[in-house]
Amino acid sequence: MHEFSRKFITQWRKLQLPFKDQTVVAAVSGGADSIALLLALDDLRKRKKLNLRFIIAHFNHNLRGTDSERDAQFVQNLTEARDFELALRIGNISTRGNLEQNARDERYQFLREAAENVHASIILTAHTINDQAESILLNLIRGSGLEGLSGIKQKREISKESQIILARPLLNWAKRSDTKNFCLENKIQFTRDAMNEDLSFARVRVRKILLPMLKEFNPKIIETLAKTAWLLREDYDALQKTATQYRGNCKNDSVKQKEKYLLIKDLTDLQPSIRRLVLRQWLKNERGDLRQLTTKHFELFENLITSRKSGKIIQLPGGGFVVKEKGKLMFNIKILNAFEN
Repeated sequence: MHEFSRKFITQWRKLQLPFKDQTVVAAVSGGADSIALLLALDDLRKRKKLNLRFIIAHFNHNLRGTDSERDAQFVQNLTEARDFELALRIGNISTRGNLEQNARDERYQFLREAAENVHASIILTAHTINDQAESILLNLIRGSGLEGLSGIKQKREISKESQIILARPLLNWAKRSDTKNFCLENKIQFTRDAMNEDLSFARVRVRKILLPMLKEFNPKIIETLAKTAWLLREDYDALQKTATQYRGNCKNDSVKQKEKYLLIKDLTDLQPSIRRLVLRQWLKNERGDLRQLTTKHFELFENLITSRKSGKIIQLPGGGFVVKEKGKLMFNIKILNAFEN
């Protein structure tokens, strides 16, 4: 067995992923990382290490004209040659706002729907240790807190409405050089996305400019950043558990109300780090996500909690308001008449 496949199956066990009788969707773009993922699955399936139904999922972003069509055809040909099933979708990505984020949202929506259509329990993506290092640096530059600096999660639910698990079995050990070598040793070429060379994208600038500079200080900067993320993830998960326990203890009263809320007197007794996590969990549950919320917003929430006045309102980006009233912190989609007057 190739060393790449051996490390892959070891990580599969560590992630406690299924070995038989389930359906798995694997995201394959055509690049070296995702082709290496496909080849490892094929190898382990043939060796009867994984007795699973695999669906290869390719999302054609349709942003690069004939190059996008070429990538889709390449994945389709390889999928057929290796006797995998294929799920394919052509996107219509909005160019308004953040193009990278729009493309990511559409891609994950497709993966979730593909998994639901075939009753899959797992979605695999081919994120590597390089992706982890780049994400940490991007989040650091943006001023992220502990969650952002703990990097990409190896395993999580794809959404709170779904029981489908998103897993990244290459994340903790495989570098891009490993995936490229594995493809070449299998005599399989891979596609190259010209957008990965476009310095107008922040991630590309981190990859092409910032990381090479940091390697001058630490030749193993990618591994070091990934290790740091792993340590911070442990700390973050422990804090998250404490915050979740706090919210669980608060639910008895609030869930019976028309509007769910947090009690100010309970929040003021918490350590600042726990309080921020409680606020993040609460707002994510109420809004559906934390998109566009920055450190500045959480500073405003802190001021709201410590203020002696009721009736104070913070408008959130994308809609919704946080209101302080009668010793409670409440979230509203729109301002109540009582606060408008």
